[in-house]
Amino acid sequence: MIIGTRGSDLALAQASTVSRMLDERGHTTTRKIIKTIGDTFTDRPLHEIAGVGAFVRELDDRMFAGEVDIAVHSMKDLPTERPDGLAIAAVLKRDSPFDVLLTQDGTTLEELPEGAIIGTTSMRRRAQLLRHRPDLEIMDIRGNINTRIEKLRVGKYDGIMLAEAGLERMGWDLGAERLDPIQFCPSANQGTIAVVTMTGSKAESVCSQIDHLQSRIETEVERILITDVEGGCIVPIGSFARMVENGTKIHVRAEVLTLDGTYDVGIDETIPVEGYHEYAARLGQRLVELGGKELVQDAVCRLSRPDDDI
Repeated sequence: MIIGTRGSDLALAQASTVSRMLDERGHTTTRKIIKTIGDTFTDRPLHEIAGVGAFVRELDDRMFAGEVDIAVHSMKDLPTERPDGLAIAAVLKRDSPFDVLLTQDGTTLEELPEGAIIGTTSMRRRAQLLRHRPDLEIMDIRGNINTRIEKLRVGKYDGIMLAEAGLERMGWDLGAERLDPIQFCPSANQGTIAVVTMTGSKAESVCSQIDHLQSRIETEVERILITDVEGGCIVPIGSFARMVENGTKIHVRAEVLTLDGTYDVGIDETIPVEGYHEYAARLGQRLVELGGKELVQDAVCRLSRPDDDI
Protein backbone atom coordinates (compact mmCIF):
# COMPACT_ATOMS: atom_id res chain seq x y z
CA MET A 1 0.00 0.00 0.00
CA ILE A 2 1.16 3.51 -0.80
CA ILE A 3 1.32 6.09 1.99
CA GLY A 4 0.92 9.71 0.89
CA THR A 5 2.64 12.32 3.02
CA ARG A 6 3.99 15.85 2.95
CA GLY A 7 7.74 16.13 2.58
CA SER A 8 8.78 17.97 5.75
CA ASP A 9 10.94 16.14 8.28
CA LEU A 10 8.07 16.12 10.76
CA ALA A 11 5.56 14.79 8.22
CA LEU A 12 8.01 12.08 7.16
CA ALA A 13 8.56 11.11 10.79
CA GLN A 14 4.80 10.76 11.22
CA ALA A 15 4.48 8.67 8.07
CA SER A 16 7.35 6.48 9.27
CA THR A 17 5.50 5.87 12.53
CA VAL A 18 2.44 4.64 10.63
CA SER A 19 4.57 2.56 8.27
CA ARG A 20 6.36 0.90 11.20
CA MET A 21 3.10 0.12 13.01
CA LEU A 22 1.63 -1.47 9.88
CA ASP A 23 4.85 -3.36 9.17
CA GLU A 24 4.72 -4.84 12.69
CA ARG A 25 1.32 -6.23 11.74
CA GLY A 26 2.56 -7.76 8.50
CA HIS A 27 1.53 -5.04 6.03
CA THR A 28 4.09 -3.67 3.55
CA THR A 29 3.98 0.00 2.59
CA THR A 30 5.82 2.41 0.34
CA ARG A 31 5.88 6.19 0.61
CA LYS A 32 4.91 8.94 -1.83
CA ILE A 33 5.70 12.58 -1.06
CA ILE A 34 3.06 15.12 -2.09
CA LYS A 35 3.52 18.88 -1.99
CA THR A 36 0.50 20.78 -0.71
CA ILE A 37 -0.58 24.38 -1.22
CA GLY A 38 0.45 25.10 2.36
CA ASP A 39 3.98 23.94 1.54
CA THR A 40 4.10 25.93 -1.69
CA PHE A 41 3.10 29.38 -0.44
CA THR A 42 5.42 29.87 2.53
CA ASP A 43 5.77 33.61 1.94
CA ARG A 44 2.35 34.54 3.35
CA PRO A 45 0.26 33.82 6.46
CA LEU A 46 -1.95 30.75 6.34
CA HIS A 47 -5.13 32.83 6.51
CA GLU A 48 -4.21 34.40 3.15
CA ILE A 49 -4.25 31.00 1.42
CA ALA A 50 -7.71 30.46 -0.04
CA GLY A 51 -10.06 27.93 1.47
CA VAL A 52 -9.45 25.46 4.29
CA GLY A 53 -7.25 22.41 4.54
CA ALA A 54 -4.09 24.02 3.16
CA PHE A 55 -2.04 20.96 4.10
CA VAL A 56 -4.71 18.40 3.20
CA ARG A 57 -6.49 18.98 -0.12
CA GLU A 58 -3.79 17.64 -2.44
CA LEU A 59 -3.51 14.40 -0.47
CA ASP A 60 -7.30 14.00 -0.65
CA ASP A 61 -7.18 14.53 -4.41
CA ARG A 62 -4.42 11.95 -4.88
CA MET A 63 -6.41 9.44 -2.87
CA PHE A 64 -9.53 9.96 -4.98
CA ALA A 65 -7.33 9.57 -8.07
CA GLY A 66 -6.08 6.21 -6.78
CA GLU A 67 -2.46 7.35 -6.49
CA VAL A 68 -2.22 6.67 -2.75
CA ASP A 69 -4.00 4.22 -0.46
CA ILE A 70 -3.24 5.91 2.86
CA ALA A 71 -2.68 9.54 3.83
CA VAL A 72 -1.00 10.54 7.08
CA HIS A 73 -1.87 13.91 8.62
CA SER A 74 -1.38 15.97 11.72
CA MET A 75 -4.99 15.62 12.74
CA LYS A 76 -5.36 19.28 13.71
CA ASP A 77 -4.87 20.12 10.00
CA LEU A 78 -7.97 18.14 8.99
CA PRO A 79 -11.06 20.36 8.50
CA THR A 80 -14.04 19.32 10.60
CA GLU A 81 -16.04 18.73 7.40
CA ARG A 82 -14.49 16.07 5.20
CA PRO A 83 -15.33 14.87 1.65
CA ASP A 84 -17.72 11.94 1.27
CA GLY A 85 -15.84 8.75 0.54
CA LEU A 86 -12.90 9.40 2.87
CA ALA A 87 -12.59 7.83 6.32
CA ILE A 88 -10.39 8.52 9.30
CA ALA A 89 -9.37 4.88 9.51
CA ALA A 90 -7.11 5.30 12.52
CA VAL A 91 -6.29 7.83 15.20
CA LEU A 92 -2.94 7.04 16.75
CA LYS A 93 -2.32 7.27 20.48
CA ARG A 94 -2.03 10.95 21.23
CA ASP A 95 1.30 12.62 21.91
CA SER A 96 1.43 15.82 23.96
CA PRO A 97 -1.50 18.11 23.12
CA PHE A 98 0.19 21.15 24.65
CA ASP A 99 1.77 24.33 23.31
CA VAL A 100 5.33 25.24 24.21
CA LEU A 101 7.36 28.44 24.08
CA LEU A 102 10.92 28.07 22.83
CA THR A 103 13.33 30.94 23.49
CA GLN A 104 17.01 31.35 22.74
CA ASP A 105 18.16 31.20 26.34
CA GLY A 106 15.36 29.47 28.22
CA THR A 107 13.54 32.68 29.17
CA THR A 108 9.96 31.88 30.19
CA LEU A 109 6.82 33.62 29.01
CA GLU A 110 6.57 35.56 32.26
CA GLU A 111 10.24 36.59 32.08
CA LEU A 112 10.16 37.95 28.52
CA PRO A 113 10.78 41.70 28.39
CA GLU A 114 8.07 44.08 27.27
CA GLY A 115 7.83 44.20 23.47
CA ALA A 116 9.53 40.84 22.95
CA ILE A 117 8.91 39.40 19.47
CA ILE A 118 7.16 36.02 19.37
CA GLY A 119 6.71 34.04 16.16
CA THR A 120 3.67 31.89 15.45
CA THR A 121 1.61 30.89 12.41
CA SER A 122 -1.48 30.31 14.56
CA MET A 123 -4.20 32.90 15.07
CA ARG A 124 -5.27 30.97 18.19
CA ARG A 125 -1.81 31.18 19.72
CA ARG A 126 -1.54 34.84 18.72
CA ALA A 127 -4.83 35.70 20.45
CA GLN A 128 -4.02 33.67 23.56
CA LEU A 129 -0.57 35.26 23.84
CA LEU A 130 -2.03 38.75 23.55
CA ARG A 131 -4.69 37.92 26.14
CA HIS A 132 -1.95 36.86 28.55
CA ARG A 133 0.76 39.37 27.57
CA PRO A 134 -0.72 42.23 25.49
CA ASP A 135 2.67 43.96 25.53
CA LEU A 136 4.28 41.33 23.30
CA GLU A 137 4.78 41.79 19.56
CA ILE A 138 3.43 38.80 17.66
CA MET A 139 4.86 38.19 14.19
CA ASP A 140 3.98 35.56 11.62
CA ILE A 141 6.51 32.80 11.05
CA ARG A 142 6.22 30.22 8.29
CA GLY A 143 8.29 27.21 7.31
CA ASN A 144 8.76 23.73 8.71
CA ILE A 145 9.84 23.14 12.28
CA ASN A 146 13.55 23.17 11.37
CA THR A 147 13.21 26.49 9.54
CA ARG A 148 11.35 28.12 12.42
CA ILE A 149 13.91 27.01 14.99
CA GLU A 150 16.71 28.33 12.77
CA LYS A 151 14.95 31.72 12.53
CA LEU A 152 14.87 31.79 16.33
CA ARG A 153 18.53 30.81 16.56
CA VAL A 154 19.70 33.67 14.30
CA GLY A 155 17.76 36.21 16.34
CA LYS A 156 14.77 37.07 14.17
CA TYR A 157 12.50 36.29 17.12
CA ASP A 158 12.83 36.31 20.90
CA GLY A 159 10.67 33.21 21.09
CA ILE A 160 8.51 30.93 18.97
CA MET A 161 5.37 28.98 19.76
CA LEU A 162 5.29 25.31 18.79
CA ALA A 163 3.30 22.16 19.44
CA GLU A 164 5.16 20.04 21.97
CA ALA A 165 4.20 16.92 20.01
CA GLY A 166 6.30 18.05 17.04
CA LEU A 167 9.41 18.24 19.21
CA GLU A 168 8.60 14.84 20.70
CA ARG A 169 8.22 13.20 17.28
CA MET A 170 11.54 14.66 16.14
CA GLY A 171 13.21 13.38 19.30
CA TRP A 172 14.32 16.87 20.37
CA ASP A 173 14.63 18.06 23.96
CA LEU A 174 15.23 21.79 23.57
CA GLY A 175 14.16 22.96 27.01
CA ALA A 176 10.95 24.56 25.79
CA GLU A 177 8.41 25.83 28.33
CA ARG A 178 5.11 23.93 28.35
CA LEU A 179 2.27 26.46 28.57
CA ASP A 180 -0.73 26.15 30.86
CA PRO A 181 -3.61 24.60 28.85
CA ILE A 182 -6.12 26.72 30.79
CA GLN A 183 -4.61 29.91 29.40
CA PHE A 184 -3.54 28.22 26.15
CA CYS A 185 -6.33 25.82 25.27
CA PRO A 186 -4.91 23.69 22.42
CA SER A 187 -6.31 23.43 18.92
CA ALA A 188 -8.72 20.57 18.34
CA ASN A 189 -6.77 17.33 17.80
CA GLN A 190 -3.36 18.88 18.47
CA GLY A 191 -0.76 16.20 19.12
CA THR A 192 -2.63 13.49 17.19
CA ILE A 193 -1.80 11.69 13.95
CA ALA A 194 -4.72 10.72 11.72
CA VAL A 195 -4.64 8.01 9.07
CA VAL A 196 -7.06 8.61 6.19
CA THR A 197 -8.22 6.06 3.60
CA MET A 198 -11.06 5.55 1.17
CA THR A 199 -14.22 4.43 2.93
CA GLY A 200 -14.77 0.67 2.65
CA SER A 201 -11.32 0.00 1.22
CA LYS A 202 -8.87 -2.72 2.18
CA ALA A 203 -6.61 0.06 3.46
CA GLU A 204 -9.34 1.19 5.88
CA SER A 205 -9.63 -2.33 7.28
CA VAL A 206 -5.86 -2.67 7.63
CA CYS A 207 -5.35 0.73 9.23
CA SER A 208 -8.16 0.21 11.72
CA GLN A 209 -5.78 -2.22 13.44
CA ILE A 210 -3.68 0.69 14.72
CA ASP A 211 -6.59 2.82 15.95
CA HIS A 212 -6.36 4.03 19.57
CA LEU A 213 -9.88 4.18 20.98
CA GLN A 214 -9.32 6.72 23.75
CA SER A 215 -7.59 9.14 21.39
CA ARG A 216 -10.35 8.67 18.81
CA ILE A 217 -13.06 9.52 21.35
CA GLU A 218 -11.20 12.56 22.69
CA THR A 219 -10.51 13.94 19.22
CA GLU A 220 -14.08 13.30 18.06
CA VAL A 221 -15.37 15.30 21.02
CA GLU A 222 -13.00 18.17 20.20
CA ARG A 223 -14.19 18.27 16.61
CA ILE A 224 -17.88 18.11 17.57
CA LEU A 225 -17.45 20.99 20.04
CA ILE A 226 -16.36 23.42 17.33
CA THR A 227 -18.36 22.15 14.36
CA ASP A 228 -21.28 24.54 14.81
CA VAL A 229 -19.15 27.69 15.15
CA GLU A 230 -17.75 26.84 11.67
CA GLY A 231 -14.35 28.37 12.25
CA GLY A 232 -11.87 26.06 10.61
CA CYS A 233 -8.24 26.09 11.64
CA ILE A 234 -7.35 29.69 10.73
CA VAL A 235 -9.33 31.55 13.41
CA PRO A 236 -8.73 31.68 17.20
CA ILE A 237 -10.46 28.53 18.47
CA GLY A 238 -9.28 26.07 21.09
CA SER A 239 -10.86 22.70 21.87
CA PHE A 240 -9.47 20.12 24.28
CA ALA A 241 -10.95 16.90 25.67
CA ARG A 242 -9.40 14.40 28.03
CA MET A 243 -10.82 11.25 29.62
CA VAL A 244 -10.97 11.36 33.43
CA GLU A 245 -12.33 9.26 36.30
CA ASN A 246 -10.95 5.97 35.00
CA GLY A 247 -12.25 6.55 31.52
CA THR A 248 -15.89 7.02 32.50
CA LYS A 249 -16.06 10.77 31.85
CA ILE A 250 -14.50 13.38 29.59
CA HIS A 251 -13.39 16.81 30.71
CA VAL A 252 -13.88 19.28 27.86
CA ARG A 253 -12.80 22.86 27.29
CA ALA A 254 -13.37 25.01 24.25
CA GLU A 255 -13.04 28.71 23.54
CA VAL A 256 -13.32 31.26 20.76
CA LEU A 257 -11.33 34.48 20.98
CA THR A 258 -11.17 37.80 19.20
CA LEU A 259 -8.07 38.19 17.06
CA ASP A 260 -6.49 40.56 19.57
CA GLY A 261 -7.32 38.36 22.56
CA THR A 262 -9.31 41.05 24.36
CA TYR A 263 -12.53 39.01 24.52
CA ASP A 264 -13.40 35.33 24.55
CA VAL A 265 -16.25 32.93 25.19
CA GLY A 266 -15.83 29.36 26.32
CA ILE A 267 -17.11 26.23 28.00
CA ASP A 268 -15.53 24.06 30.68
CA GLU A 269 -17.54 20.94 31.52
CA THR A 270 -17.33 17.24 32.28
CA ILE A 271 -19.52 14.85 30.30
CA PRO A 272 -20.04 11.07 30.44
CA VAL A 273 -18.31 8.86 27.90
CA GLU A 274 -21.56 7.02 27.26
CA GLY A 275 -23.48 9.12 24.75
CA TYR A 276 -20.57 11.55 24.31
CA HIS A 277 -21.61 12.51 20.76
CA GLU A 278 -24.89 13.99 21.98
CA TYR A 279 -23.38 15.70 25.02
CA ALA A 280 -20.57 17.23 22.95
CA ALA A 281 -23.06 18.48 20.36
CA ARG A 282 -25.07 20.22 23.09
CA LEU A 283 -21.94 21.92 24.38
CA GLY A 284 -21.04 22.96 20.85
CA GLN A 285 -24.46 24.58 20.52
CA ARG A 286 -23.91 26.35 23.83
CA LEU A 287 -20.66 27.75 22.45
CA VAL A 288 -22.68 29.18 19.56
CA GLU A 289 -25.28 30.64 21.94
CA LEU A 290 -22.52 32.31 23.95
CA GLY A 291 -21.51 34.20 20.81
CA GLY A 292 -18.78 31.94 19.46
CA LYS A 293 -20.11 31.91 15.94
CA GLU A 294 -20.29 35.70 15.79
CA LEU A 295 -16.67 35.91 16.96
CA VAL A 296 -15.65 33.47 14.24
CA GLN A 297 -17.53 35.40 11.57
CA ASP A 298 -15.92 38.65 12.72
CA ALA A 299 -12.46 37.06 12.62
CA VAL A 300 -13.03 35.63 9.14
CA CYS A 301 -14.24 39.03 7.93
CA ARG A 302 -11.18 40.80 9.30
CA LEU A 303 -8.79 38.16 7.97
CA SER A 304 -10.29 38.58 4.51
CA ARG A 305 -9.20 42.23 4.51
CA PRO A 306 -5.43 42.13 4.01
CA ASP A 307 -5.00 45.82 4.88
CA ASP A 308 -6.32 45.27 8.41
CA ASP A 309 -3.79 45.37 11.22
CA ILE A 310 -4.39 42.02 12.88
